[in-house]
Amino acid sequence: MINVISISKSFGETEVLKNISVDFQPGHVNLIIGQSGSGKTVLLKTIVGLFSPDSGSVKYDGRDFTKMNTHQKGEIRKEIGMLFQGGALFDWANVEQNVQFPLDFFTKMTYKEKHERVMFCLERVKLGRESKLMPGELSGGMKKRVAIARAIALNPKYLFCDEPNSGLDPKTSKIIDTLIYDITKEYNMTTIVNTHDMNTVFAIGEKIAFIKKGTLWWSGDKESLINTDNPELREYLLASDVVKNANILQNEHNS
Repeated sequence: MINVISISKSFGETEVLKNISVDFQPGHVNLIIGQSGSGKTVLLKTIVGLFSPDSGSVKYDGRDFTKMNTHQKGEIRKEIGMLFQGGALFDWANVEQNVQFPLDFFTKMTYKEKHERVMFCLERVKLGRESKLMPGELSGGMKKRVAIARAIALNPKYLFCDEPNSGLDPKTSKIIDTLIYDITKEYNMTTIVNTHDMNTVFAIGEKIAFIKKGTLWWSGDKESLINTDNPELREYLLASDVVKNANILQNEHNS
């Protein structure tokens, strides 16, 4: 479990996060949703330690990440997998080398052990035969799958995904969503996904946090989301073509 407790963060005079408290459950796909500029990306980066909060704390299974020294944070980062928005593959390295990178950096495994782990992860995302290809030879969806393989190479307890379907077509997005959901369940990870894709929300969202103007405006499960009476959340949802086309929000109190 990851506990975010009273987190605030400012850049200059602009307060981006305002006293946010939210829990993210293990074995679940936890989503952070909100409009562009709402603060959801800053929240994700603060949780993972790319930004330091001005106040508040982040706890990983009771361990206060915000109070740790550099070495202690490094130990926690060994338990974290990160899927960046663009995949962030190294152009100079082939698929196998990209997935092996965290093993080289964080472990003392032998070459044979690392190779076996890399191939296991690539087979898990159905890319075992593409291990020698360069990133430039891959489609957008394949790049994301390689990035997922790299993210799970260390068998993490926590998985962070920043807009995993950005730039992907709907069919490929569905594949990525299913893969994230399946590996979350398979490894019982605490997965946090930052997204504005409502297809993702309704396909795999379990615990959902809605951020508006740097504030946690609403949190709950998917059923509560569909039946929400929160006017700001309903306005956000109804702006989505996915919601409008599926007529998901039907509880207008039959007025």
